[in-house]
Amino acid sequence: MNHASKECTVRFLHTSDFQLGMHRRFLGGDAGARFEESRLLAIEKLGALAERECCDFIVVAGDIFDDNSLEQRTLDRALETMQSLPVPIYLLPGNHDPLVADSIFFRARQRPNIHVLDDTDPRVISDEVEIIGAPFLVKRPDHDLVSAALANLEPTSRIRVMVGHGQVESYGDEIKPDLIDLQRVESALEAGTIDYLALGDTHSTSSLGESGRVWFSGAPETTDFHRLAEWGFDVDGGEVDSGNVLVVTVKKSTEQPVMQAQVSVDKHAIGQWQFHALQPELDDAATVDAFVDYLRNYDNKRRTVVKYYLRGALSLTDTMRLERELEALRPSFGALYESASSPGLDLQPETGELESLDVSGYARAALEELLGDADHDTVARDSAHLLFRLTKEARR
Repeated sequence: MNHASKECTVRFLHTSDFQLGMHRRFLGGDAGARFEESRLLAIEKLGALAERECCDFIVVAGDIFDDNSLEQRTLDRALETMQSLPVPIYLLPGNHDPLVADSIFFRARQRPNIHVLDDTDPRVISDEVEIIGAPFLVKRPDHDLVSAALANLEPTSRIRVMVGHGQVESYGDEIKPDLIDLQRVESALEAGTIDYLALGDTHSTSSLGESGRVWFSGAPETTDFHRLAEWGFDVDGGEVDSGNVLVVTVKKSTEQPVMQAQVSVDKHAIGQWQFHALQPELDDAATVDAFVDYLRNYDNKRRTVVKYYLRGALSLTDTMRLERELEALRPSFGALYESASSPGLDLQPETGELESLDVSGYARAALEELLGDADHDTVARDSAHLLFRLTKEARR
């Protein structure tokens, strides 16, 4: 912390949502192990970045663990990694890892260098800097935890960093009694009661409100899918900007009357994985080529997951070629698979495709019947596809 005449400056890292211990069912084989290792590596990168940026501490705004029942090996590795960081780390219990009777945090706070924000009392970092936590003491709170933590605070010339977890608005018809009152937070920022609110819960990096002093850091490693507008979705959606950590610098006058702080926030990318959802419209050989080429051109395929939703209508020959190309690419990716909710492709045999098959009698009649039902029956479509493939392979 740098002290000039009547001004204090603090710099720290804001991150959240490690969700250590998370498993992704689509990551088979050694991909799951790579994913787990990358999440620990992300914590090590936080330490390197903190040293490089001369940060004083790290705050983690909730959901450090995916739940309170982790394998011992996973927990030990996580705590060992965090305690070895070059600066202190402050952990806030969130909805995935609330501070309940069996909480992991009771073991975490026994480790050196690890501090748990387990109540709303100010944590004095220095004569000029405090951290205020708004921890989850139950999995589903019945009130706004951030507002409750603000209730007994007065404006101060000290720098105050508040750490919270949750949302500021509901989605759909969901009623959430613990929604954070953003207007109250903005009033507290304007009054100098707090100077920055570090939030977790949303896994994409984003700024909230008008002050530039309320942020979701996003998860430091990708955890869910980014739906790409360039590949069939109406707009970009899902986890659109994860894999980041925020370097926050706060400057504040230590004189009276209380002045608002100056805050700057810089985003740094540290994640290695990307999860993409694609929804290509395939209707001829050229669109198949474009889709396959796009997949081939991914960098770092070993840490890339692609979930695709196939739409459109292809000839039997183009459908077979698409399958072969996808099967050849699949081992290179962390995961490459068709979503269970994919609309699927309609099979539209071109003139001469059926005639070119060396199939007759019952098999021919069955294939024609299945193709007739393929537009509205996924079982018929898959069966026709399988019969066509077997017939083609028998001719080789």
